[in-house]
Amino acid sequence: MHPAIEDFVRGLHLDAYLVGGAVRDELLGRDSKDADFVVPGVDYEALHNALEPYGKVEELEVAGRRVGARLHPRDPELRRLAPAGIEFAPPRAERSTGPGRHDFEIVADPALSLETDMARRDFTVNAMARRLETGEIVDPFGGAEDLRNGVLRTVRPRSFAEDPLRIVRGLRLVSQLGLEPDADTLQQMRAEASSVALVSGERVGGGLHSDGMGELSKLLLGREPARALRLARDTGVLTALLPEFEQSIGFEQDSERQHLPLDEHIFAVVQAAADADAPLAVRLGALFHDLGKPSSNGRHAEVGAKLAGAAMRRLRYPTRLRTHVTRLVRAHAFSLEDVDELFARRFLREHGDVLAFELVAHKEADLRGKMVSQDELAAVARLRALLEQEQGQPHRLTDLAVDGSDLIELGFAEGPAIGRTLESLLDAVVDDPALNTRDQLLERARLELA
Repeated sequence: MHPAIEDFVRGLHLDAYLVGGAVRDELLGRDSKDADFVVPGVDYEALHNALEPYGKVEELEVAGRRVGARLHPRDPELRRLAPAGIEFAPPRAERSTGPGRHDFEIVADPALSLETDMARRDFTVNAMARRLETGEIVDPFGGAEDLRNGVLRTVRPRSFAEDPLRIVRGLRLVSQLGLEPDADTLQQMRAEASSVALVSGERVGGGLHSDGMGELSKLLLGREPARALRLARDTGVLTALLPEFEQSIGFEQDSERQHLPLDEHIFAVVQAAADADAPLAVRLGALFHDLGKPSSNGRHAEVGAKLAGAAMRRLRYPTRLRTHVTRLVRAHAFSLEDVDELFARRFLREHGDVLAFELVAHKEADLRGKMVSQDELAAVARLRALLEQEQGQPHRLTDLAVDGSDLIELGFAEGPAIGRTLESLLDAVVDDPALNTRDQLLERARLELA
């Protein structure tokens, strides 16, 4: 927690407690962007009145019930430090409303104790609080010890039944922090695995802010995603979340080059992408890239792209990211033979700069999940170097020395013929960059006009 945020909250004289992931990350020596506070003894109206002089105050709601307030500070430095706002809430508790496992409601009550609030949380490592006034750590469930021992433990036996998203969040913590579920938590995961399919897609994939940063994305962006994915497979969570994986689990590829079962190969590629600090699109592409193999009859990239698109649509990923990842999966099986300057320029022309470099990042990760020679890895490195070298050469329509208005002036009628001619000129220029002069391109265009 940044000292400026702490100083601001302390100055409100609310006797606030920092809670949740921020306390966990502090104990690990990690930076945290979370700014969540519990304020015992203060009801919503008093909380709203205390915050209102300092910026815009929004109601915090859970399941349609008001549980607290989010402050968007007027101070520009605080806004920069907490772009999502600073959350304040009275302690909360879950109260039964019937005999079923989902028959409960969350109630915010300033009279509740902080320990009661901690008891409703998902994992012990997230059920800690730090009092700003004194620095005292409130840790009623032994979260600090679990953190030291690398243990992931639910606070209560019904934790996953109450909210199945917590299963995916737990797997995310396995990937991010290297935690290992204890036996009871592992059993709870297995028992509630099928419930993951009931979680709204945006909470898993697309993110509540449509930024693509749901729990699955955070898992993939962790340092040990393969470990989390294996745990998801072994508990039944993976196929509940992504039924597209069903045919790939244990699928033998019967090849010296492809020495791993398909699911293990996919996990290895995802891990290699993580080890290379690849962006989210590459890691998502790694997750989906070979899912078409069991049923593709030689067209696995095309089938995989369709499976990726369907899964990402179901998980409410943003359209732009979904389209980008499906393009990556569809194009990932390109050959590394005859890699030279012309190959690099044509590659940039076909895929565009961003996707071209991400395809190379994916190719390297893919090869590291196979038994391949150093020559193939060297070919990937050569392609990356050539892309960097040739990136300054013309390979986009905007790079041409002429445009549509020049062709109209030459005598072309407005319409599709202009686009076709510009594409043809670009193909010629990609093959020979020296042709990219106004005079030479207009002469070529005259020939097409004739």
